[in-house]
Amino acid sequence: MKSRKTTIQSFLFFTVTAAIIAYFFPREGKFPYQFHEGKPWRYDLLTAPGDFPIYKSDQEIKAEKDSIRTRFEPYFRLKEDVSKTVLENLKNDYLSQHTMSTPLWQYLNRQIQQLYNQGIVAAPELEKMISENRTRVNVLKKNVAVGRNVSDLYSPKTAYENIIQNAPKPMDKDELWSSNFEQYLEPNLTYDAETSDKVLNKRLHDVSLSIGMVQAGERIVDRGEVVDAETYNILRSLKIIHETKSGGSHRYGTIWAGQLVLIFGILLCCALYFISFRPEIFFRRNNNIFIQLCILVPCLLSETCLKYDLFNIYILPFAIVPIVVRTFFDSHTALFTHLITVLLCSLIAPFPHEFLMLQTIAGIVFIVSLKELTQRSQLIRCAFFISLAYVLCYLGLTLYQEGDLNKINWQMMLFFGISFILLMFSYVLIYMLEKLFGFVSPITLVELSNINTPLLKKLSETCPGTFQHSLQVSILASAAGAKIGADTQLIRTGALYHDIGKMTNPAFFTENQHKQADPHLKLSYEESAQIIISHVTEGIKMAEKAMLPRAIIHFIQTHHGRGKTKYFYNSYKNAYPDRPIDEAKFTYPGPNPFSKETAILMMADSIEAASRSLNEYTDEHIETLVHKIIDSQINDGLLRNAPLTFKDIDVVKATFTDKLKTMYHTRISYPELK
Repeated sequence: MKSRKTTIQSFLFFTVTAAIIAYFFPREGKFPYQFHEGKPWRYDLLTAPGDFPIYKSDQEIKAEKDSIRTRFEPYFRLKEDVSKTVLENLKNDYLSQHTMSTPLWQYLNRQIQQLYNQGIVAAPELEKMISENRTRVNVLKKNVAVGRNVSDLYSPKTAYENIIQNAPKPMDKDELWSSNFEQYLEPNLTYDAETSDKVLNKRLHDVSLSIGMVQAGERIVDRGEVVDAETYNILRSLKIIHETKSGGSHRYGTIWAGQLVLIFGILLCCALYFISFRPEIFFRRNNNIFIQLCILVPCLLSETCLKYDLFNIYILPFAIVPIVVRTFFDSHTALFTHLITVLLCSLIAPFPHEFLMLQTIAGIVFIVSLKELTQRSQLIRCAFFISLAYVLCYLGLTLYQEGDLNKINWQMMLFFGISFILLMFSYVLIYMLEKLFGFVSPITLVELSNINTPLLKKLSETCPGTFQHSLQVSILASAAGAKIGADTQLIRTGALYHDIGKMTNPAFFTENQHKQADPHLKLSYEESAQIIISHVTEGIKMAEKAMLPRAIIHFIQTHHGRGKTKYFYNSYKNAYPDRPIDEAKFTYPGPNPFSKETAILMMADSIEAASRSLNEYTDEHIETLVHKIIDSQINDGLLRNAPLTFKDIDVVKATFTDKLKTMYHTRISYPELK
């Protein structure tokens, strides 16, 4: 029985998930009808429940406001003191300095006064108006606006050019250029941003949001009628009115309470399922958090997508949920988690029944098409089948409901195609989740079991005997694991790496000694035992350095459990029967096996090693050896923590016996050619 603290903590994870989903749920009351433009109305006669306006669409309002901005006439303020000051300076310069002739002064005075009457604007502001295709501006003179054409305005540069071009022919051009008259051309019209923004914002604010009214009791649409553009706009307006009223303070609390009841109820059912059928997921923190994230993330994405109208909900690849869950757990857990997720999302999805059907069928197709993910090609094939299921299911539903091929929304095929592409990223997502939660996927196990990986290649070169032993153990252990429903790929990979620590001192292990002298002869029993035991600790160090998954390191830690180095322990006891013995020097650090897979490996490791010492490989000798080794491990308490039944152990014994008989079968002698 799990501790009370663990149970409370596990339920807390589900409660937090439910609270987050409920917090981001839309608060407005859900409109009771689903409708699309160009599709038949599927409900009974609908009449207006009261007077309500027909709202313009967002596109219509935007187009109207854009038109106002385009036709807007900006405001410029006239600085009368500029022209007075400039003309006064021109007159003073003429009278005091005599730098220009009288005809020139008269010409400049007349031209500059005329230009200031037209209006001189700073060059950047004039260029901006021309680029924006402005034709008119408002000139403020003592808070009175007068309209002027942009074509009548000048910049200092165009004013200068105008004076040059309009000069009478008898006038001395050199004198005109040398008079530096450009100093008298200053802008007298400045852009009034405050007034312009104020007037523009008022006009934008005054844009009407509606284009008419629907009277109470007025007929809107009846069953079977096609929803045209006008009817669609009326229905959309009614939906806005309904959701706005439903979101009022007097109903907000009731809606929120209903959401909480639904969400907490669904997740409570999910928690009860895991308690009853998958307690190892519910009561393990990492597993529990992983499942909560698989439920939470799609729900939040769906809520965000629909709340802000980002894109169609069918673009979201909901089938990624069962893919990643099945990669690390079983098919039933994957399908159940997927159903809980889409059930929560259907509460806010448009056309919830159709959404739930499509996603449920997609989940079932996944479970059937992908029993185990070990290759990239399997993922592509599975994603293709899921997308095909979406397409066929959608076409079937549309034809069933509408009875017309012309009613098929072919844009949905694009959404399913984007979802198919996004499903391809599940391979990357699986890798990220592995690192985040410390899981190990079948893909990783297949990659690690490749004997050309650096660690296994080094093992085969440094310790060829140990490498052959590991291969034989992997065959024995995976065969037994398959018989009792254990993870055979995990066992096979763990078996290949369980003895990598022997690479530190390969010559001290009999399978690597060949014909050289036994180095243990020069050591005491305690020293020899410590060297043998060290292959476990050294193997853990090598595995951690190579960043092997924790699940593989468990095989290195547990393949001897808390057992003893029987050869040196018994030799010491026989040689020194009267001496006290330090048990710790002859005991492996452990821990004992705690899963089916690690327990099977311990048994297979001991039996494969002991089988090499048999004098005769008869059926009786092999069967006796298997029973003796496994019974000894049971009596020593090494398998106490392993979740194996007596029936499982009998099946494992029988499998080991059959496999060893096959490995050591006798061969016929070939006759010599005479």
